[in-house]
Amino acid sequence: MNQPGTDALDRLLRMQAADLPVHGGRTLAYVYDSGLPDVDRIGREAVAAYAGSNGLDPTAFPSLLQMENDLVGFAADLLDAPDTVVGTVTSGGTESCLLAVQGARDSRPRVDRPRMVVPSTVHAAFLKAAHYFGVEAVVVPVGADFRADPTAMLDAIDADPDRTVLVVVSAPSYAHGVVDPVAAIAPAAAARGIRCHVDACIGGWVLPYAARLGREVPPWTFAVEGVTSISVDLHKYAYAPKGTSLLLHRTPGHRRPQYFAHADWPGYTMLNSTMQSTKSGGPLAGAWAVVQSLGDTGYELLSREVFEAVDAIVAGSTDIAGISVLTPPDSTLVALGTDDTCDPFTVCDEMAARGWYVQPQMSYDDRPATIHLSVSAATLSGVDDLLAALRQSVAAAAAAGPVTVDADVAAFIEALDPTALTDADFDGLLVAAGLVGDPTGGADLTLPDRMADVNAMLDLASPRMREALLVAFLDRLQRPTR
Repeated sequence: MNQPGTDALDRLLRMQAADLPVHGGRTLAYVYDSGLPDVDRIGREAVAAYAGSNGLDPTAFPSLLQMENDLVGFAADLLDAPDTVVGTVTSGGTESCLLAVQGARDSRPRVDRPRMVVPSTVHAAFLKAAHYFGVEAVVVPVGADFRADPTAMLDAIDADPDRTVLVVVSAPSYAHGVVDPVAAIAPAAAARGIRCHVDACIGGWVLPYAARLGREVPPWTFAVEGVTSISVDLHKYAYAPKGTSLLLHRTPGHRRPQYFAHADWPGYTMLNSTMQSTKSGGPLAGAWAVVQSLGDTGYELLSREVFEAVDAIVAGSTDIAGISVLTPPDSTLVALGTDDTCDPFTVCDEMAARGWYVQPQMSYDDRPATIHLSVSAATLSGVDDLLAALRQSVAAAAAAGPVTVDADVAAFIEALDPTALTDADFDGLLVAAGLVGDPTGGADLTLPDRMADVNAMLDLASPRMREALLVAFLDRLQRPTR
C-alpha cells in the first residue's frame, strides 16, 4: 500500500512536467537560477522546515524575527544604508512597492487627493498601488536613453508639489535594464519635502556587486541624498525561494506609516508590518538559509558569472543580422530589438522550440515590440548554446516573414470597447482569431503551441484593450474543476 500522499505527490510531479524549467538557465524570465544545486536544496529544506511557522506574531516565533533582522542587516550593508535604516521582509516585489506607496500616502494624511510622480518605465506594481490606494499616478515620458528625464520629473512634481507624496525611480527599469538618474532626482525631491523610492527589486542584490567588480553603475543607493526607501527582491538575484523581498526605509519614522494596528474589536490586537497577517515562515527561512550559505563572497562570484553571461550575450547579439541590443544594459536585463526582416514574437517562438524561454514585450508608445532576457548565473554555462539558438531563431523568423494580423480580426479588435467588453465579444474574438471553434460547444480554452499570432493580435490592440482581453482570458482560464 502506498504511503499517504504518495499518489498526490506523483500526480503533482506529472503536472509539473508541463511547466517551464526552473533550473538549467534556459528560462530567462520569472525564475532566477544560481546554477548551484546545494543552494537550491538548502533553500527548499529551510522552506519545508518552517512551512508551519507563522510570522504574524514575532514573540511567538522569535527565530523568524531574528532571520528578518539578519536579512535587513545584510541588505543595509549592500545598499550603503545609514545606521538609522530599518526594513521589512515582504512576500515579493509587488508587496514591497505597494507598501512604499501606502506608507508615503499615509505619511501625509492631510493631503487631499495624493499623487506620485513616476517615469513611464516604472514597474506596473506602482500603477497597481495607485489603483488600490487612491493615489494619482503622474506618468512622465522617459528620454531617448530609456531613463527617467530629471527635468520632466521635476516639472511634474512642481505642477502640484503640495499633493505629491512620492517620486519613484528604478534601478534598473525592468523593460530596458537601465538605472534612472537617481542622483539628479532624489535630492531635488528631498528639497521639496517629498519622499523618493528606488525600485531596485530586480537589481538591488546584484548592482552593488557590479560596482565592486569595476562595472560602471550610476549612483542609486542610500548614499544618494534624498533616497528614503529601497525595495530589493531576495527571490531574484539573492537566488532565494519564492517569494521574499525587502523594503528598507532610511529611518524608523519613514517606516512607521507602513504599520497597521487595530485593537477596537473583541479579538487579539492586530499588528501588521506588511499587507499580510498570517504568513508562512517558510519563504523567510528559505531566504535566510540561502543568504547565510552564499554570503558576501558567494554573491560576488555569482555576480561575476551573471555579468560575464550578459557581456557575452550583448557581444554575440551584435553578430546576428536582424537583431540588436536596444540599449547597453546597466544590470542583468537585456532587451533586443528586431529589424524589418522579422518580428520579435516569431523569434520568441523559435527560441522556445529550441528549448529557451525568452519573454516578448509589446510595443509601447512609438517604440516597437522587443525581446526580453533576464539573465541568471546559471545561464553562463549555456551562453554559447543560447547564442546559437538565437542565431537560428532569427534566421527562421526572417524566412517565415513578419507575422501579420488578419484584416477582419484587426477590424474586430478596433470595433471593441475595452470599458464594456462582454463575454460574447471575447468569444467572437477567439473564433475570429482561430483560437477556438464554437465557444458555445464547451471547447476548452487552450493556447496554441506558437504564440506569435496571438502576441501580434495583442500588440495591435491599445493598452486598455489589451488589458481587457487579458482579464477576460484569465477569467476564462480560472474556472473550477468539479
